[in-house]
Amino acid sequence: MEYRNLGPSDLRVSELSLGCMSLPMELQEARNIIDAAVDAGINFFDTADLYNHGRNEIIVGDILRKKRQDVIISTKVGNVWDASGDSWHWDASKKYIMEAIKKSLVRLGTDYIDLYQLHGGTLEDNFEEIAEAFEDLKREGVIRQYGISSIRPNVIEQMATMGRPSAIMMQYSALDRRPEEWFEWMKERRISVISRGTIAKGLLTNEWEQRMTDNGFLDYSKEELAHTLKQLEQSTDYMLNGAIGYNLKQDVIASTVLGVSSLPQLYEIIDAYHHPASQDVLEQWMNMTKANRYEEHRMK
Repeated sequence: MEYRNLGPSDLRVSELSLGCMSLPMELQEARNIIDAAVDAGINFFDTADLYNHGRNEIIVGDILRKKRQDVIISTKVGNVWDASGDSWHWDASKKYIMEAIKKSLVRLGTDYIDLYQLHGGTLEDNFEEIAEAFEDLKREGVIRQYGISSIRPNVIEQMATMGRPSAIMMQYSALDRRPEEWFEWMKERRISVISRGTIAKGLLTNEWEQRMTDNGFLDYSKEELAHTLKQLEQSTDYMLNGAIGYNLKQDVIASTVLGVSSLPQLYEIIDAYHHPASQDVLEQWMNMTKANRYEEHRMK
């Protein structure tokens, strides 16, 4: 496993990271997956206070407690479960952030969080106040670095202007290349990308025909999508290698997050990582797919 720096920080994260949202909530099943990930060299684990009403943080924290010095834990803040437990609302106030982190620390069973992320964001949010909250937590030693999980360029710009984020978690794949036009902008500001949605809901695997829907994908019609995926499949024996390699080809990306719910899924991803697609194949993928762009939420 190779490692990359997270922004300007000294945090070294594995190129593959484990998205914990999909973990089974049975402790031993989750432990088997996380232990196998650590054995494979994965040191970066991403969760959120929203997942499973906080139980996800509890399970991840319990499993990683004895490995705490060797792993990097990321969690998120901003979504608040309503009293009914059936829905949630958004709160990005400093007051809420300062309260929510205390609960995350308890659930994770740790006294610090390596990467604390705002779990979304809107232009109505007070990003000066948000940055102030994160900077205060950083000075207190409660968090090591902070960032935002968002696909909205204008929201990301506010976060980068008001604060000093080390990372932006963004949906990115060979089928969703919208972030590419902002990569140089992020590199200039020494902000790393953590990519999610790497396999585009399973479309960038050899099971893509079973994952197809009548709706297509982003700005691909169903017919365009089928044509493109057939081309991608013909370029390589194993599409998962291409999907992972396509993302990691970008040096602004520190890590690509993949969610798994079983050991076989994890082993398949690790195997694909260790048998990367060639640079020629990745160049073909770039030529075969659309350089799509954000039409909404744009920077001015």
